[in-house]
Amino acid sequence: MQAALEITAKYCQNEMEEYGQCVTSKPGTWQQDCHMLKVKVAKCTLSHPVIQRIRTECSEPFVAFEQCLKKNQTSVENCSIHVTDFLRCAESVKLTEWAYLHGHKIRI
Repeated sequence: MQAALEITAKYCQNEMEEYGQCVTSKPGTWQQDCHMLKVKVAKCTLSHPVIQRIRTECSEPFVAFEQCLKKNQTSVENCSIHVTDFLRCAESVKLTEWAYLHGHKIRI
């Protein structure tokens, strides 16, 4: 999750600012009025190679988390291990990508 937020902040700054300004300026109707800007942020984020790799390489722990949420709608705290597994996977993808881009060899 942190990886996605960092990438969004770094590579989709304009989209995030535009969305944030819309939400701030329309407190009562932002969910409807700013929907297309939210989609624009999502498209920008999803186009980044690290996010694409996280979606591919971490799909299994993410699906397990989603399934857990469906089964435990009234007690989502039962799914914390699944969140941890997904975040660990996402961070390892991000770390591997960073090392690759900077010419470092790492072991995870």
